[in-house]
Amino acid sequence: MTQNLNVDPIPCLLDTKDDALTFFVRRDLLDEDSAPIENLWELPRAIQLIKKQKENGSWRYGGQGRVKFPYNNYDLLETFRNLRILVEMHGMNKDHPAILGAAEFVFSCQTNEGDFRGIIGNQYMPYYHGAICELLIKAGYADDSRVIKGLDWLLSVRQDDGGWLIPTQLVPPSMKTDQYWQSDPTPTDPSKPHAHLATGMALRAFAAHPQYRHRKEAKLAGERLKERFFKADKYNDRKAPDYWLKLQFPFWWTNLLTGLDSLSKLGFPKSDPDIQRGLDWFAANQEDDGLWPTGYGKGNKSEENRLWVGLAVCRVLKAFNIRQVSVSHWISARGGNHYADHHRKLENNLSRRIDRDIGHERCHQPQNPS
Repeated sequence: MTQNLNVDPIPCLLDTKDDALTFFVRRDLLDEDSAPIENLWELPRAIQLIKKQKENGSWRYGGQGRVKFPYNNYDLLETFRNLRILVEMHGMNKDHPAILGAAEFVFSCQTNEGDFRGIIGNQYMPYYHGAICELLIKAGYADDSRVIKGLDWLLSVRQDDGGWLIPTQLVPPSMKTDQYWQSDPTPTDPSKPHAHLATGMALRAFAAHPQYRHRKEAKLAGERLKERFFKADKYNDRKAPDYWLKLQFPFWWTNLLTGLDSLSKLGFPKSDPDIQRGLDWFAANQEDDGLWPTGYGKGNKSEENRLWVGLAVCRVLKAFNIRQVSVSHWISARGGNHYADHHRKLENNLSRRIDRDIGHERCHQPQNPS
């Protein structure tokens, strides 16, 4: 089992002009006393998003999908997309009127059955449903009866193996007509194997909830998820093993990072062989600056994603008590570039290195990320 990292990622994470990112690095990784998180609510990225919010609390989707597929609720998709940014990158919660409005719009898309519906027509979407519940819980709605109803709905549509799938995955493509997407939702077939795409996204809701994360059903779903690490999914959506290594922040699709994040919150130990394999990939695939490949190419947006993914990886490693080969604890983190320069000089003198012969076939980032 890997016990430490090759390169300290903290200097790279601090050597950025993103005030929100450095706030979370100092608070979550360096355990510094932090300023009020409400300061992040006034940063330009958050303000610009809030200015685009509609009166009903949603955001308007700007793509062509709403024209081609008018039965899909693309504003729900866009609201989910932006809630990720405001909640995960700015720490916003229901004390802010923008989150309050967005949450009420999302709740307006909840059916009497308890599920959030609309992104894929009138069909069940346990994957998006779980990811939406996760954000609502993090925004302060853990005790809201509508969230509880949503979590209970997820429990009611599980597969026999303990995971989830998207029922439309069982429908032949030739049958997925415009009429189909608007018809009564297709029920799941519990006897079919779970789709780890859906299981990983649904499980995030349970991992985020202070009570439901202790449910035996969540533990079983975690077992199903981790045993699929680095394997192909059972269905065509994001099927290839490479998708485990396409890393995003804020989280969206299931990948190795989202999986380990959920499993850490569910109490899985780092001694678990599947957890070890996942952690070992991050230990073996650090880049020279201490961060990790994301599978999403180059460019400003990709680099921003890479930095935030780095923060998320470090949070997971800290949760599993993986040590860094680090000098950051005795170099002042408030030194800005001075801190980074000193670290680079001292880093050249570090002699400790992890054993890269980690006893399993390494997985590599996708060669042609999309």
